[in-house]
Amino acid sequence: MATQNEVAAGLQLPARQVTEHEARSLPGLLMLTAGIALSLAGVVLLVVASHQHHGAAVALILISILIFIASSLALGGLTPVVPGKARVIQLFGRYRGTIRDPGLQWVNPFTRRIAVSTRIRNQESAQAKVNDADGNPIEIAAVVVWQVADTASAVYSVDDYTQFVTIQTETAVRHIASSYPYDNRGSGALSLRDNAEEITRKLSAEITARVTAAGVHIIESRLTRLSYAPEIAQAMLRQQQASAVVGARARIVEGAVGMVRLALERLQEEGVVELDEERKATMVSNLLVVLCSEQATQPVVNTGSLYQ
Repeated sequence: MATQNEVAAGLQLPARQVTEHEARSLPGLLMLTAGIALSLAGVVLLVVASHQHHGAAVALILISILIFIASSLALGGLTPVVPGKARVIQLFGRYRGTIRDPGLQWVNPFTRRIAVSTRIRNQESAQAKVNDADGNPIEIAAVVVWQVADTASAVYSVDDYTQFVTIQTETAVRHIASSYPYDNRGSGALSLRDNAEEITRKLSAEITARVTAAGVHIIESRLTRLSYAPEIAQAMLRQQQASAVVGARARIVEGAVGMVRLALERLQEEGVVELDEERKATMVSNLLVVLCSEQATQPVVNTGSLYQ
């Protein structure tokens, strides 16, 4: 059954075939002591055998050989586990469990012990050139913080879990980049530049769905680079500048109209001057020129009457 993240991302990846469980182990210091003691006992028996008759010497030598074999088995099963790393135990091709407890542990000496890092990793995807939903070429990259959560799946479900995470991260970044436009241009639609938090959540969900089969847990993902490709960057910059200018002009005109309306209302309420419709239109025109102009205006002093 698909997980919730897989349904959200529209993915149907295979489920994990092997899941992690704890391996059987013994305290390593105890077995180390036993191995050293057996080795010393074997040496003592060899020394004693050298001073015995032929029959007794052969028996002591055979016993010492068996003791050395037991000592080698005791020492051969010692497995150091450092913090931040786990040991996947494999016996004759079968998964026998994982050791996560740090320290010196002892397991079956015939097993293969595969070291798997469980530390938090920081990985940045390669910069990719992708066409967004509007067909514009953009350059995008992301950083992913991840950690191996299931060592058995990381070892047995994929060939190389580090490379698997790298490829799936780049695939998810490309898919997200091609699913949304770079800029919504005021339409309110979801876009890569204007909705960073939403895009980040969708990117994390898709990466999580893609790497779950490898037993990897995604802690965080963020876009580290997002820009138009160089071939269209200048054209898009001019478009953004034009949009900014239009927006600023609209804001200025809106403010100027409000100021003119306020001025006319105050003049009428306080009875400062009586203006007919023609003079009101002239006043409105002059005020709009003064308020909307980018350069300082030069006042003209009228020394005659209001109608001359």
